[in-house]
Amino acid sequence: MERIISAFHNSMRAFRRLAASEKAFQQELALLAVSIPLGWFVATSWAGYALLVGSILMLIMVEVLNSGIEAACDAVSREFKAEIQLAKDCGSLAVLIAIVLVAGIWVFALAARFGLAG
Repeated sequence: MERIISAFHNSMRAFRRLAASEKAFQQELALLAVSIPLGWFVATSWAGYALLVGSILMLIMVEVLNSGIEAACDAVSREFKAEIQLAKDCGSLAVLIAIVLVAGIWVFALAARFGLAG
């Protein structure tokens, strides 16, 4: 039980730090706050609602991992290294892919809600 409590405290420390300093994380938290009530009106089922909100949570998870990659790379070296640039670029690409997935899920859900999907 002590390990779980310690892990929770570590997670909350990361959450507070990202929420205070990372603009992308702040924007995604705002998106989550909007998606929770909006998803209720857009979704046509509980599963659809879970998919809409879950896609935003997945985006936030990828952003957190990207921030961790960037912090680890910065701790190793602030000088230009092709390998560090690739690691940071891969993290950024993962966020972009997550954004495309979120957008696709929400577009399909909106189309289904307004009768535009087949």
